[in-house]
Amino acid sequence: MLGYVISEEPGQTDAVLHEVAGQLLADGIALIGAVQDTQRNGDDERKSMSLRLLPDGPEVAISQSLGRLSQGCNLDPEGLEHAAGLIAAGLEDAPQLVLLNKFGKQEAEGQGFRPIIAEALSRGIPVILGVGREKLPAFLEFSGDLAQPLARSRDAILQWCHDQMSG
Repeated sequence: MLGYVISEEPGQTDAVLHEVAGQLLADGIALIGAVQDTQRNGDDERKSMSLRLLPDGPEVAISQSLGRLSQGCNLDPEGLEHAAGLIAAGLEDAPQLVLLNKFGKQEAEGQGFRPIIAEALSRGIPVILGVGREKLPAFLEFSGDLAQPLARSRDAILQWCHDQMSG
């Protein structure tokens, strides 16, 4: 009941998860979660990240400005926790599926979407998410034998989602 798609590079799964979310919503699936939108900010190539909460918003900023010369991650942990709180509240509406853009650094440290994943699974709600290659060991330690790797393809992910909801 926990499907994941490995991302070899940052942002690689965002496009396919956007497509999957759009199709699931079009199919009438009661879906909660988040997809990520990333934009580059001009010449310095810094990125601006936001999460579009499913099924229909809002959009929550999850990046912060660290200055033009910064080389560090510009994730805003407070923005991510705000989004996670809104998604967690959606579990009370008994969704059929949870789709999350990423199991990343915050989740590896026990924060971010990690409590949502655990709660959804405890309620029998399937979860699909992206996992960066560098966070795969932490994800597998967290998920144990519950996690199932999926091809990074729209059709494979949609098939898995429909199989989980009908099984």
